Amino acid sequence: MRNRRKSSNLAWIGAILLALAVLGGVGYANYRYAVQNPGGTDFLVHWVGTKSLIEDGISPYSDETALQIQEMVYGRPAVAGEHELRVAYPLYSIIIFLPFAFVDDFNIARAAWMTLLEISLVLMSLLCLRIMRWRPGLVVLAVFFLFSITWYHAVRPLINGNAVILVALMLTGVILAIRARHEELAGVLLAFSTMKPQVVILITVYILIWAIARRRWKIVGWFFATLAILSTSVALLVPDWILQNIREVLRYPGYNPPGTPGAAFAEWLPGIGQRLGYALSAMVGLILLTEWFIHRKAENRAFLWTVSLTLVLSQWSGIQTDPGNFIVVFPALVLLMKGLQDRWSAGGGWVNVILMLVLLVGLWGIFLVTLGPGDSPQQSPVMFFPLISVLLLGLYWIRWWATHPPATWIDQFEEP
Repeated sequence: MRNRRKSSNLAWIGAILLALAVLGGVGYANYRYAVQNPGGTDFLVHWVGTKSLIEDGISPYSDETALQIQEMVYGRPAVAGEHELRVAYPLYSIIIFLPFAFVDDFNIARAAWMTLLEISLVLMSLLCLRIMRWRPGLVVLAVFFLFSITWYHAVRPLINGNAVILVALMLTGVILAIRARHEELAGVLLAFSTMKPQVVILITVYILIWAIARRRWKIVGWFFATLAILSTSVALLVPDWILQNIREVLRYPGYNPPGTPGAAFAEWLPGIGQRLGYALSAMVGLILLTEWFIHRKAENRAFLWTVSLTLVLSQWSGIQTDPGNFIVVFPALVLLMKGLQDRWSAGGGWVNVILMLVLLVGLWGIFLVTLGPGDSPQQSPVMFFPLISVLLLGLYWIRWWATHPPATWIDQFEEP
């Protein structure tokens, strides 16, 4: 017994040392990348904003902070037509940037941040498999993990240092916590995910409606309590931060590329584009309201489908966003692949491999072919459409299996 316990302890020590070695190697590779490839502006904006607040007591939303960021990126103040690189997150988002703000070397801080985001991508993939009770074969599993860290909508926010990867991980954690009836944790994670409110507003509304209809009051209570604590605690640092944040949110669309499908339509078709955008937003709103009403008391399996649909359609709702935020729809993609696997059994594994390869090559190909010219090439607004179109069609194709599943799905998705 003593020898067995000693062997087990040695195995754990070996595993921990191996994990630390891998993390060290990944971190060093990220540092070399950061030194050789300037960028990570999404992270830089909030890194500088947090440092300004904790070191100098200057509001992250101030013009002084914005000028400091612009000087670091452009070497001068931003001119008309350039991204103004201003902080637009709620002030309580500094909680996640705070550890990195104590690092004075931006390249080191960026490398550490990229490592955190890479870990988050892997964790999100693992959590999605657990949520969907999906156990693919080894080949499909290997392709799945490779895809999850190399497809366009994972790499883009990783390179830019976008905190949306952490938000996507939090939302995945919310779904798993709800499924496991860890309602306090679900409420807390949902509140923290609001650090990118435009990304999570619709999914938050649905989860709260569902929680109230199901009398899952702890989710609602812990969400609002956590949000209140976060908001009031940072008000001690910047008392009027909410007003300052609203000002930045309102000016944000003015210096960004098209942030909605409607804005993209207006750019391509100045005559009718805006009206097409309004029509799309109205259709999205009608679909969501209908599905929310139908599934307001959904059991876990139908709840997962409605959550997935909400994440997908949020991107076309008319709320300002960016294809760089589409990593949040990853749970919907995993649900679709789970549905394909269950519908076609062994053949579904190969269908999923083909789907992942098509998305991997196709999305990168569309991005490269449509990349805008200039010194700082911009992704085309066309990236709003490929992934969301595929997922929308796929989710409705598996709708019956998800909301009225056969016995295998009932066993796997039933609430504990």
